[in-house]
Amino acid sequence: MEQGRAHQQVRPPYTSTASAAARSAAAPDRLPGQSRAQRARDEQSPGEQSRGEQARGEHTHCEPPVPRVVVQRHSVRGQILDALRAALVDGELLPGQVYSAPVLGARFGVSATPVREAMQQLAIEGAVEVVPNRGFRVAERSPQELAELAEVRALIEVPVMLRLARTVDRARWTALRPLADATVAAAAVGDRASYAESDRAFHRAVLALSGNQQLVMVADDLHRRSQWPLGHNPATRRADLLADAVEHTALLDALIAEDLTVVQSLVREHFTGADR
Repeated sequence: MEQGRAHQQVRPPYTSTASAAARSAAAPDRLPGQSRAQRARDEQSPGEQSRGEQARGEHTHCEPPVPRVVVQRHSVRGQILDALRAALVDGELLPGQVYSAPVLGARFGVSATPVREAMQQLAIEGAVEVVPNRGFRVAERSPQELAELAEVRALIEVPVMLRLARTVDRARWTALRPLADATVAAAAVGDRASYAESDRAFHRAVLALSGNQQLVMVADDLHRRSQWPLGHNPATRRADLLADAVEHTALLDALIAEDLTVVQSLVREHFTGADR
């Protein structure tokens, strides 16, 4: 955010000679190292100081500053980030391969800057690695890493889902039916990117019933990481997507029927098979 010039003096709208002289007489001598502009600000009344701060673009306690919003750039970066995530899930960006921001920018019809920013976010998430002077290498995931993610997700989500199964009424479970159906529709046509989004949307909606937003965010981050392809198997098979999606609808059926035994079995199976 741009700030006003540090040493700009702001003259009060009107100050009488008498009042200025009185303040000058009452003011202490200039402190060592104190500039003339600083002394002038010290001599101003609180109201004059507030007006001066606003004129210089400085923060005041009585009125928060209006933030600058760069909508278009954020929109482009967000769109590129979504496109790169879809390309990772679809296997278009291959594990172990290095991709440069200019080349990807040309592919998406944008400059290298939003691509580089999006790739930096993916690097934070662990999807890619920065290769100095070359670009970004898609991370090569091992079955062990995927199994560890599934274990951590199970430790977080299974107890919450089982608790919700005992406390949430069936009407709220029924409301989640369209989300479960969306996962089946995406899996049926083999749309991996759409399935990844609808899969996470379903799990977010279930966990959101707990009322714990921190839980939802942590679980969603782990879920996203678990969707990236393995090095030796770039794309998830359609049959695996369908099997995962069917578990969503079966779980909802059991929750609506309040069959806790089936719910517990399905929830544990859903995470045990998460490394398919």
